[in-house]
Order: sequence, then structure tokens, then C-alpha cells
Amino acid sequence: MNFTYSVFGLLLSSNLPIPELIPEKTSASSPCVIIHMDASPYTAGEIRNEQETLTYTSAYIDETGQPALRIWKIAGSGLLRLAYYDGTQFWMNHEGTELWAQWPNNLTIEDAATYLLGPVLGLLLRLRGVTCLHASAVALADHAIAFVGSEGAGKSTTAALMARKGCAVISDDVVALVERNGSFYVYPAYPYLCLWPDSVTMVYGPDKQLPSFSPNWDKRLLSLTGNDLRFEAQALPLGAIFVLGERNSAPDAPFLEQLTPREGLLALVANSYATNLLDKEMRVGEFEFLGRMLGRVPIRRLVPREDPARSDELCDVIFRSYEAIKT
Repeated sequence: MNFTYSVFGLLLSSNLPIPELIPEKTSASSPCVIIHMDASPYTAGEIRNEQETLTYTSAYIDETGQPALRIWKIAGSGLLRLAYYDGTQFWMNHEGTELWAQWPNNLTIEDAATYLLGPVLGLLLRLRGVTCLHASAVALADHAIAFVGSEGAGKSTTAALMARKGCAVISDDVVALVERNGSFYVYPAYPYLCLWPDSVTMVYGPDKQLPSFSPNWDKRLLSLTGNDLRFEAQALPLGAIFVLGERNSAPDAPFLEQLTPREGLLALVANSYATNLLDKEMRVGEFEFLGRMLGRVPIRRLVPREDPARSDELCDVIFRSYEAIKT
């Protein structure tokens, strides 16, 4: 039995149910990506003579000094192998049409899904030529607005705050973009947000209890349907981009800052997904794509206030700014 899902504009077919995704009830289309969970591309006992070339080593290391992620190219097969510090491994072909996932006995499919639904699919999308931002996105007035920023900038927290104000969530952590007839659209991802415990407190207060996505991950799972929040399942045109700056204690925070075209381009390039793995041709294509997008989509730097108790003001600034942009 296969399980079919629509994520990031891709139709996925998996041999096992993927946690927190909603299966497609019917689909007349063939899957774009075949996923083999708890499997590898090699049969048991198979002797491998392929040569692997290390192409990427994460700057992040665990408590033993091991890189959080390493990626190899496998000669002959055309596969990439991703190895995480905890023993979880993924393989994908260079066309981005087939993917395998394996994890050690002390981990679960939920643990593997934390990688699969973020960085792994982010990389697969890049192999398929899709430009992705390290961002979250919500729907506002029939458009998508994206919150771009590095790890810990508050992308998911801002999306959760906007969701409580009535905005439907489109995507979290990875925002996949497509160009159609001169407009730029955001693909929908999945119906939940992942929040650190302090972000849950910022959004809901100290009494809110949310489950962990997996037993071995401290981030909390904010199910949209389970918390009376909305998910936008259709691709929407991108209406504005907000680059999240460092929190500020200034009396006028939160506030917005204009960005020059050069500053905007550099901010998006710095927050593009999996740029270290792009070849020269792909990098050129990405620069051209982002340049065209900035010619049509306004971008602002959003500086949040340091005091989390005033997070509602952040949403008010976003609403007012978007109204001003569109008028």
C-alpha cells in the first residue's frame, strides 16, 4: 500500500505513512517523487564498489565533535547520500525523483520525518530546479507574505502569531517558489508549525502545552487543525517579503526598514536553501530568478521588539505595512 501526499507542489508517494501529512484522497496524476521509508537503494548483502566523494560538511557539530550533516556523491549511481550525526541516512537521485530513508533502531519514523520534511525535501527541490528560501509564509488578502531569516530569527514564531490573527499558514522553514507568467507563487507545504518551547510561550503564554514532533526532538508541534488555525492548501502569489532582523529594545520597535535592491538581493541569497550544494549554472539561475522576483515583490527588513510581551505589535506593523504596500 502506498500513501500519496501533496507537498511543495510535488506529489509524493511513500511506502509508509509520513507523520503529520494529510494523504491525498484521489489523484489522477503520477507521483513526482517516490519515497522509500525504512529502506536503502541497496539490497541486503550487496557488495558495493562505488566511490563516494564528500561534497558537503555542516559547520554545526554535536557534543562529540561530529558534523550534524555530511553529504556524499556516489560515482556511477548518480545518487547523493546524506548522513546525519544520529545515524539517520537519506539517498536521492540527482533528478530529485526518488528518495530513500533509513534510521537506527533507537530512532523512529517521526525522527526521520523531522529531516525529511525540512532540509531533505529542501535539497530535493533544489535538485529539481526550484528556488527555496529559508523562510515561513502565511496568507494575507489572497497573497502570500514570507518571513525570511536565519536559524532562530523567529520565522515560525512570526507565522504562528499571524496565524492566531486569522492568517492561514502556507509553509514553515522552507518556502518553495515558482514563477508563472511574470508572477511569483509560494507552494503550500504541510498543516503544522514547529516551535521551540520559548516560542510556544511567546505565542500562547506559559500554560500552553504542545507535543513534541518526535521523542528525540525538543521542538513542539503546533497542529493547525488541532488548534483552530488554518492551512492554505493552494499556491498563492507572493505579495511581500519581510527579512527578520535582530530583536531591538528601542522604544519604536517593532519597526520596518527600507532595503536597497542590492541589500534585498544579498539578504535573499544569504537565506536561500542549500546554496552550498548548487553548481555554477544553478547559482546563476538562482541570482537571475531572485533579481526578477525583487523587481516585482516588495521587500522590507522587520525589526522585532526584544520584549516578547509586545508581540501583538509585530503583527500590527505587518498588517499596516502590507496595506501601505498594496495601496
